Amino acid sequence: MNRPLDTGTHADFRAERLLDVLIPTRDRPAELAVTLSGLAAQEGVPGFGVAVSDQSDHEPGYAHPAAATMVRALRHRGHPVLLTRRLPRRGLAEHRASLLAASAARYVLCLDDDVWLEPGTLRRLVTAIEELGCGFVGNAVHGLSYLHDVRPDTHRHYQEWRGRPVPERIGPDTPEWDRAQIHSAANLLHVTEALALPEGSWRAYRISWIGGCVLYDRAKLVDSGGFDFWRRVPPRHQGEDVAAQLAVLARHGGAGVLPSGAYHLESPTTVTDRDVEAWEVVLADDLGC
Repeated sequence: MNRPLDTGTHADFRAERLLDVLIPTRDRPAELAVTLSGLAAQEGVPGFGVAVSDQSDHEPGYAHPAAATMVRALRHRGHPVLLTRRLPRRGLAEHRASLLAASAARYVLCLDDDVWLEPGTLRRLVTAIEELGCGFVGNAVHGLSYLHDVRPDTHRHYQEWRGRPVPERIGPDTPEWDRAQIHSAANLLHVTEALALPEGSWRAYRISWIGGCVLYDRAKLVDSGGFDFWRRVPPRHQGEDVAAQLAVLARHGGAGVLPSGAYHLESPTTVTDRDVEAWEVVLADDLGC
């Protein structure tokens, strides 16, 4: 029988280490277990922390035996794990803001609760952000059910960075906004296969935003406002990750990294109330509209 799980404390978790992985979750115990299993198999970034914040309607997802076992596996491998409940729900941005406040790490990976990372992904992302020196790097998630759905018209949006990424102001009225099309379905996987990169190499490319798996320089994310805009948006929103990334892009630059080791589990969303795009509100406020 699965014994009670130690949730840890904020005081013990908040430490100045290289990396923390921040996972918001709700009503997804099976998906959370898969996400944690991917983290437990990572190597090359010793001692990274994992913070899971749960907003499930009933029992937290991390209490499920499969997820609890992965928590124990992470701790057994030397990774601090913090398990918290964040209720009442005040929206996605507030949930991410609370997780960010729990970390004192140099880098924070905002990872969705339905993303499996293949071995080597964390090491590649950390290597990329250290070499590029920008505000964030990300791995777009692959939808493997689209593996045989090749869309060559989207491949034109792939443009590599030559050197360090520079700050960019991007919005829906700019041509750069269409770069996000490269992240739909399995498009990025097809682009990666066509490049035939040597083993162990990676490339940085221009993006507008990335969903699901984004590694930030924490100080630069905080300098850009983090997710503090949650007070300016109603609880029923989406696009909070886009809002944060656009702000970091404008100040510090950002990049996508391929190959991507992030795979979307393609489960139904548990965020069904999506009345407002947070990035639209934030952009309108910034422009004084």
